Amino acid sequence: MFRFFLLLLSALSSVCVHASEASVKDTLQKNYPQIGKIEKVNKANILGLYEVVTRDQLLYTDEKAQYLIIGSIYDLKAKRNLTEERSRQLFAINFNGLPFELAMKKVKGNGQRKMAYFTDPNCGYCKKLEGELKNIDNVMLYVFLYPIFQGSDEKVKAVWCSKDQVKAWDDLMQNGVQPPAGSCDTPSAKVLELGGKLNLTGTPALIFADGVLVPGYMPAPDLEKLLNGTAGH
Repeated sequence: MFRFFLLLLSALSSVCVHASEASVKDTLQKNYPQIGKIEKVNKANILGLYEVVTRDQLLYTDEKAQYLIIGSIYDLKAKRNLTEERSRQLFAINFNGLPFELAMKKVKGNGQRKMAYFTDPNCGYCKKLEGELKNIDNVMLYVFLYPIFQGSDEKVKAVWCSKDQVKAWDDLMQNGVQPPAGSCDTPSAKVLELGGKLNLTGTPALIFADGVLVPGYMPAPDLEKLLNGTAGH
């Protein structure tokens, strides 16, 4: 009988949690439509807060949906950005589902580790990233040419239409050598469409094999951690 009571209590507790999450979501969506579409609301297990997950952002609110917290929560003792870690889980991308036929492929060493990235030839931080990647070995890189800056279309076309795409790209980004104008069909329109679906608003944008999406430039030591799956540990 006591065991049955415990099971019943557990079930009721679960129903209350879900009802509370649904209530928070409904209140926010009704009273604050400017937040945009809320995908889901979860109990955060941090300070009694609730996670508010939109299309591309993780926010927090209280159980009465009176306050909205925008920003990161840090565990100072563990020196961890809890919001960033959770966001990586929530917004993880199906790496193997990416259309790699739209990307250039660059193998370094044994190519055992994998990373895809969206890049633009007129992006300063993209050039800086290439300098860091020179120090990374044993990786397969999938390079999605993502021409979002003015004048990038022709440079991307020249690289894509080159006999040796990787060499043309490296010469352009590392040495400033512009390849001759190209004449072929490029996947640029499809890559731009893909970037839109992935909510990419800038370059570079890095996607690791575990689905982690990192917007922006990263130095080699941080790249190594994510390629090895050790970031945040």
